[in-house]
Amino acid sequence: AVPRVPVSVEAGDAAVHTPLLTHDEQVDVLERLDFVLRNISELRKEVEELRNSLQHLAAEIVGEVRSHLEETQKVTRRRRFPFPRERSDSTGSSSIYFTASSGTANTDDGESEGGYTTANAESDYDRESERESEEEDEVSCETVRTARRDSLDLVNEDETHLVFDSSLEEGLGQLLQEADRLHSGDEQEKREGFQLLLNNKLAYADQKDFLWRLARAHSDMCEITEDTDERRSYAADGKEEIEIALQKWDQSAECHQWYAILCGQLSEHESIQKRIQTGYVFKEHIDKAIELKPEDPKSYYLLGRWCYQVAHLGWLEKKTASALFEAPPTATVQDALQNFLRVEELSPGFSKAGRVYIAKCYRDLGKNSAAVLWMNLASELPVNTKEDAESERELEEMRSVRED
Repeated sequence: AVPRVPVSVEAGDAAVHTPLLTHDEQVDVLERLDFVLRNISELRKEVEELRNSLQHLAAEIVGEVRSHLEETQKVTRRRRFPFPRERSDSTGSSSIYFTASSGTANTDDGESEGGYTTANAESDYDRESERESEEEDEVSCETVRTARRDSLDLVNEDETHLVFDSSLEEGLGQLLQEADRLHSGDEQEKREGFQLLLNNKLAYADQKDFLWRLARAHSDMCEITEDTDERRSYAADGKEEIEIALQKWDQSAECHQWYAILCGQLSEHESIQKRIQTGYVFKEHIDKAIELKPEDPKSYYLLGRWCYQVAHLGWLEKKTASALFEAPPTATVQDALQNFLRVEELSPGFSKAGRVYIAKCYRDLGKNSAAVLWMNLASELPVNTKEDAESERELEEMRSVRED
C-alpha cells in the first residue's frame, strides 16, 4: 500500500492539510490506472495494424496509378498513328501486361503501332518520324528492343501477341527467380521477398506460379513472426490466396502442397477438434501433391511429419478423432521413417529437421545405433532457419537423455 504522508499547503497564515486516500480509494485509483494502461497498449497495437494496412494499400494504389498512366499514354499514341485501320478507339482486343521491375503497363496494339513501319506508308512514316523519336524517350529501351523489327512489313496481331507474351514471361521469370532467392535466404530476405510479391500482385494475380509463391511468402512470414495474432493473420491470408489458385489450377502440385502447409499453420491457433479435421485435409492435399509431382522431397518430408504426429497422438486427440470420424487417422512410426528416408534418397541433406526425425524414428523403434548415426549426420548440417534451430535443440536434448 502507498504510505500515508501528510502534505501541507500554505494558505495565508494557516496550513491546510490535504485529506489522505483510504485503502479502498487507493485500490480504485490503481485499477483505473491499470485500465488506462491496457487501453494504451491495445491502442498502440491497433495503430501498428493500421500502419501496416496503409502501407499495403499505398502499394496497391501506386500500381493502379502507374497502369492507368501507361494505358493513357498508349491510347494517345494509337490515336496519332497514321494507319486508318488502327484508329479505332476500341481497346477490347488489347492485352495489358505489367513488367516485374516497374509495374508499368504495355499494350500489344500500342507497341506494334509505335515500333513498326510498312512499305505502303513510307510518306506517312516520314511525317511522323520526328514525333516518334520524341516518344521513344518515354519508352524503356528494353520495350523498344522487343517491339522493333528489321522487316518493313507490318506484322499481324498473332505475331504481336507472341512478342508481348514473350516479354511478359521474361519479366515474370525474373520476378520468380528473385522471389525464390529471397525465400531461401535469412529472415530479412524473406521479408523482402514477401514485399516484392505484394508489390507485383496487381500485375501477376492471374499467374499460377506467382500465386503459389505469394502463398509461400505468407507462410514464411507466419514462421518468422513472433506475435500470435500476426501469425494467424499471415496464415489466413496465405490460405485465401492459395484457395484462389486451386480453383483454377487443381493439377498444380505446388498449389496443393502450400495449401496443406498453410492449413496446418492456421490450425495451430484452433481447437483440438479443428486441428484433427485439418489433419485430414492436410493429408489429402499432400497425397495429391505427391501424385502430381512424385520426385519432390518436400512433399515426402511433410507426409513423414504427418505420419509421425499421428503415430504419437495423445489419448485426448485419439478419443476426439474417434468421436468425430468413423475412421480416425492412422499411421505408424515406420510409415514416417519410410517417408523421411525417401526424402534423403531424393535429396541427401534436404533438411536438418528431416535427419533429426529419422533419428527419432529409429530411437522409437529401438534401433539406437542407427539413431546415433543419423544424429551425427544431422549435426553436420548448418543452422539456417528457425526450424533448423529447433532441430538443433532437439538434438541436444536427445544427446543429454542418451548420456543419462
